[in-house]
Amino acid sequence: MTLRAALATLILSTASFALSLPVAAQGDPAMAARIEALLPDLEAYVAKGLADFDVPGAAIGIVAGDALVYAKGFGLHAKGGDAVDPGTVFQIGSTTKAFLATSLAIAVDQDKLAWDDRVVDHAPDFQMMDPWVTQEFRIFDLLAQRSGLPPYANDAVGLLGFDQTAMIRSLRHVAPVSSFRSTFAYTNITHMLAQRIVAAAMGAADWNEVIASEIFEPLGMTGSSFTAAAIETAPNAAKGYLWTPDGSTEVPFTEVFPYGFGAAGAINSNIEDMSGWLRLQLANGNFEGQRIVSADNLAVTLIPRIGISPTAAYAMGWVDLATPNGRVVWHNGGTTAFGAYVGLLPDHDAGVVVLTNATNVGLPDAIGAWALDRLLGNPVIDHAARSLAAARDGAAADSAPFVTPADARPAPPLEALAGTYDNPTFDQADLAVADGALSLVLAGTGARLSFAAWDGDVFTVRLAPEGRFEAVAANLGADPLGFAQFQVGSDGRRSRLVLTPTESGQTYLFARR
Repeated sequence: MTLRAALATLILSTASFALSLPVAAQGDPAMAARIEALLPDLEAYVAKGLADFDVPGAAIGIVAGDALVYAKGFGLHAKGGDAVDPGTVFQIGSTTKAFLATSLAIAVDQDKLAWDDRVVDHAPDFQMMDPWVTQEFRIFDLLAQRSGLPPYANDAVGLLGFDQTAMIRSLRHVAPVSSFRSTFAYTNITHMLAQRIVAAAMGAADWNEVIASEIFEPLGMTGSSFTAAAIETAPNAAKGYLWTPDGSTEVPFTEVFPYGFGAAGAINSNIEDMSGWLRLQLANGNFEGQRIVSADNLAVTLIPRIGISPTAAYAMGWVDLATPNGRVVWHNGGTTAFGAYVGLLPDHDAGVVVLTNATNVGLPDAIGAWALDRLLGNPVIDHAARSLAAARDGAAADSAPFVTPADARPAPPLEALAGTYDNPTFDQADLAVADGALSLVLAGTGARLSFAAWDGDVFTVRLAPEGRFEAVAANLGADPLGFAQFQVGSDGRRSRLVLTPTESGQTYLFARR
């Protein structure tokens, strides 16, 4: 789950907490020695990354030989705030998806469902635009990122306040951009349907209840949670920061994102808790002598389902990566104001987790990949420097389309555009003129989109910071959400309104009544 965001001045604290357990006493001696040798350089690399990216804080954990052998906090909960330690809670974003995959495996273990069950047999209302795809969609397809949908399909529906039922239902209106199971395209909404199927199969009130009882409780993950309220009230929790090339700024928590997206990215956690999660994965479903999930069904979650690149493939909640000296299984997480990375070395019984409290523009991924490269003996690459350059270039590219053309045409008379519009995904929307500007209010959620003249019948669109959307708008940063264009319909009037959020590039046609 990724959205644009914003960056400011860093007050870096060297305060930290390191476990007293000697690294050399744990796991394979060769790996333990590599970890021990890595630590001074790792700590310097993290400190430099926080300063370069202007991220207030981070926490790092390394697991080896079924133990947390290194845990340390860097920087601050918030600028001017308390020091981060291994118990500090962060949003973990899309690394939540692996929890969903494991919960499916547990349900299969208990004969509550099967991997190749048809989705419609568990959710009869499920519908894609293509009837054949609807009938062929299987449980394992929900997490495999090969649906044929466009990337981040209809995430904007949730961003604008619609609930999970509406988001899932909205997929029936999305035109595919590739054939089913042929192309990697990262989406979130299918995971919401998967979480509902798991909860119903397990007889639970919701998916959170399944994770709490089947994973959090047996692993002792007492600091982990699922809501904005939980992280806001936690006594040891980080604040979230929006990244821009000009500095990071604190933004408020909101239940809309990522929490409204559930199993696609809603978990809050810390290094202490996440270390148990890594140990469970590396031990093939065992934890401290207790079988949590079968090795066979946990292995199903790691089967590559679709290629991403010549060296990487997506499984279910995990990426399988071939490196020069061994396999890495990993996933990152990015909310508007937090970043996470979880990476495993299954053949070496080791793994790393990195949590940060700013938009993930590559820092947690860079730290994790750099550390695992060192542990494997791969060529050393400055992933952080590469990521920062790419983030700056990306921010410039994101902003460039919104620069008003030098030869911009005047907007048409606004009053002639006002009226009630309909869209099959968003339903009714009312367009009105107030204070010399257009705004579109979605009747289903009350979200108001403000329009600003850009070029003739094309306007830029921003989410108005009002009511429950005030925090959401703050998390979105300064750039517009996208464009709106008025088109002439068959009636000879500008009776068609096309919204194009730039995050996904999808288009939504609203027809005037």
